[in-house]
Amino acid sequence: MKYFFTILLSVLGLLSHGQIQKGIVLDEAGKTIENAYIVNINSESHAHTNEFGLLSIDKSVAGNVLKVTALGYKKKNFTIVGTENKIVLEEDIFRLNEIVIQPKLSAMNVISKIDLQTTPVNSSQEILRKVPGLFIGQHAGGGKAEQLFLRGFDIDHGTDIAISVDGMPVNMVSHAHGQGYSDLHFVIPETVEKIDFGKGTYYASKGDFTTAGYVTFQTKEKLENSSISFEAGQFNTLRTVGLFNLLGNQKKQSAYIATEYILTDGPFDSPQNFSRVNLLGKYSAILNDDSKFSIMASRFYSKWDASGQIPQRLVDNGIISRFGSVDDTEGGNTARTNINATLSKPIDENTFLKANAFYSKYDFELYSNFTFFLEDPINGDQIKQKEDRSIYGMNVELNKQIKNNDWDISFQLGAGFRADATIDSELSHTLNRSTTLENIKLGDIDQTNGFSYLNSEIKWGKLTINPAVRLDYFKFNYQDKLAPVYKNQSETEVKVSPKLNFIYSQNNNLQFFVKSGIGFHSNDTRVVVQNNGKQILPTAIGTDVGTIWKPFPNLFVNSALWYLYLQQEFVYVGDAGIIEPSGKSNRMGADLGLRYQLNDWLYLDADANYTYARSIDESKGQDFIPLAPDFTTTGGLSFQKWNGFSGGLRYRYLKNRPANEDNSIVAKGYFVTDMNVNYEYKSVTFGVSIDNLFNTKWNETQFATESRLKDEVNSVEEIHFTPGTPFFMKAKVTYRF
Repeated sequence: MKYFFTILLSVLGLLSHGQIQKGIVLDEAGKTIENAYIVNINSESHAHTNEFGLLSIDKSVAGNVLKVTALGYKKKNFTIVGTENKIVLEEDIFRLNEIVIQPKLSAMNVISKIDLQTTPVNSSQEILRKVPGLFIGQHAGGGKAEQLFLRGFDIDHGTDIAISVDGMPVNMVSHAHGQGYSDLHFVIPETVEKIDFGKGTYYASKGDFTTAGYVTFQTKEKLENSSISFEAGQFNTLRTVGLFNLLGNQKKQSAYIATEYILTDGPFDSPQNFSRVNLLGKYSAILNDDSKFSIMASRFYSKWDASGQIPQRLVDNGIISRFGSVDDTEGGNTARTNINATLSKPIDENTFLKANAFYSKYDFELYSNFTFFLEDPINGDQIKQKEDRSIYGMNVELNKQIKNNDWDISFQLGAGFRADATIDSELSHTLNRSTTLENIKLGDIDQTNGFSYLNSEIKWGKLTINPAVRLDYFKFNYQDKLAPVYKNQSETEVKVSPKLNFIYSQNNNLQFFVKSGIGFHSNDTRVVVQNNGKQILPTAIGTDVGTIWKPFPNLFVNSALWYLYLQQEFVYVGDAGIIEPSGKSNRMGADLGLRYQLNDWLYLDADANYTYARSIDESKGQDFIPLAPDFTTTGGLSFQKWNGFSGGLRYRYLKNRPANEDNSIVAKGYFVTDMNVNYEYKSVTFGVSIDNLFNTKWNETQFATESRLKDEVNSVEEIHFTPGTPFFMKAKVTYRF
């Protein structure tokens, strides 16, 4: 009964306007500012704005002064004039000393905002590199999705990290090339406004593939101006980008078109003949009830040739160069069309609803040759992987906050679905990309994932408790078109994933956290039905213990110790073109990140990540997890708005790592340095960027592969690699209007 009256009094307090003041925080262009920090100087109560820029602050009356701060904006003191207040902030340089560590699970994502402001993204590959500890590698031409590494995982192309853009999933379930295949090349880097990321299994709103973590990207709602840029560089590289503001700087609505076109041959002896075209259009509007609506449509197409992974023995013997090939008929083409509509609707100052519905049409065709003449000594081992896919989906989430003098409660209730339908998912043995020798797999896949979740955050003084639970339902259907008679195989599975996290905020400069949760990654539909529904959704159990703190005003530090148990590894078997279920594994490690602002324009950042990863079921010495990195570090020095100049110097280091289970074959590490310098004069920006400044010889991707060449009697298992980019200079000019 005591708690009933407490809740009743708190609700009555919310309905009273004597102590609760509402408002909205905007920039000068009318764009709402999320996570602005507001402190009442008189009562010392505080609040922050939500996704709509709306604020609700208690213990506040007319005449009180609010101190408002937000990253990238000038501080402002605002005198409350009534129950509805409009606060407009002016843009300013980016200052780390204005960061307030808020008691939210996403507090670490201030890092992504720092990094986007101080080292802007220049390519689709750099988008992923903005996640601390995430490494990428390209090994089959510029059009294939990158290989990913995070927290001691060789994630292949996305098996253990969930990636989305504006609420649309990027990961492809039961993909022709690999489970979770994530091709982000449809994103134009200049349109990215926000990156949200998290490591581990601790987030109720994130489902399939969220074992090592998740990354979500948000594109811009509006452009401040229009621009055209041209880039030219070595290896016959050209890139053009156009961003066109269609409606000017209107307060209530905006629209823009963005386009990107890229050509390059790459550094290889056999030219890549790579081309990519991107087109995106987005319209956004603020409705009369302050709801936000946007609709986006995009089209992406890419094609390329590739040299593939080459065996080390050919380079050692001088038969081919590091940039040579064995089968230069590899390559492919891919295309994706997206339509995504989003709605964010405030119900009151403490309640809002957000939803999105999407459709994607996706086409993929890839030719690879991993083993050369191992299986077929006459025609070679080239394979084709192809699919025609449609994706439908929707996400809905209700957010509610209840405030009390002693505690605050917020919760998110979400639900949604995703349905994938492929036609003629194919794996074939081919010759020279023109002749199909044998169909190995051919069939239609229908896979549906329905889900719901409840996430709550209970703030009690300095402590925030975050219990949550997620429920997933999966339906797998596969029609094997190579079967002699019609057969539609089907399996279903339900997964419950609880989460429990604790956050203790000592003050605005220090936070401790303990996170725990259960997650999963799904298996390929073809494997699921083949195994009669066994090992469909292997469980991942993780925990993090760490801190986020500012020991000095201009220094931001995040650190964590973590552990992850995985019920089943997935190993991509290239020559068979399948995901092979493997055994249990555990990983433990440590993350450390630093962000330091030396002065108004100079910034330093560094991230270091250590992992100990082993298979549980194997004997000691035979329990290494192939290609799992145990130590990585990235960092750099960047400068912004210094007499018109901006730029930076960046490094990335990946240590040697085992390429097979007994560590008898080692994948070599690398240390690579990049740089860029830009100069802004009035409405024109000139820039120069250099990848691999010191022309280091490095291998971007490496695999322990058994292969046989045409003139070899016996096969050889050794490192096969794709060489990393040598010294690569590009020049760029951008005109804004």
